[in-house]
Amino acid sequence: MADLPPRSAVQHGLRGRCPRCGEGALFAGPVAYAPACTACGLDYSSFNVGDGAAAFLILIVGAVITGLALWLELSREPPWWVHALLWLPLTLGLSLGLMRLAKGVLLGIEYQQDAREGRQ
Repeated sequence: MADLPPRSAVQHGLRGRCPRCGEGALFAGPVAYAPACTACGLDYSSFNVGDGAAAFLILIVGAVITGLALWLELSREPPWWVHALLWLPLTLGLSLGLMRLAKGVLLGIEYQQDAREGRQ
């Protein structure tokens, strides 16, 4: 199978597809990678995304939630329980919801840059 252009690798990662062929599933579960692509056989275990996706999400989601919480507090001054009802579920939902996208993009970038674990 011919390799796809680099931009397509990231786009396929966003869609949860193999960065090489764009056909096979990238994930076996909600955020767990499949062992290999079912279409082209690309071994996903040679990639090491690690905690990169979580670190990016902590910074991005944390900044968005903090900004919104400050805006709400300064404009409406709601009781503390309103903040708890709004921001705790929203933070959890955004973090878990975006984790799959972030992991797919990071694996696509690693594939695009030809980065593999244990290589120099």
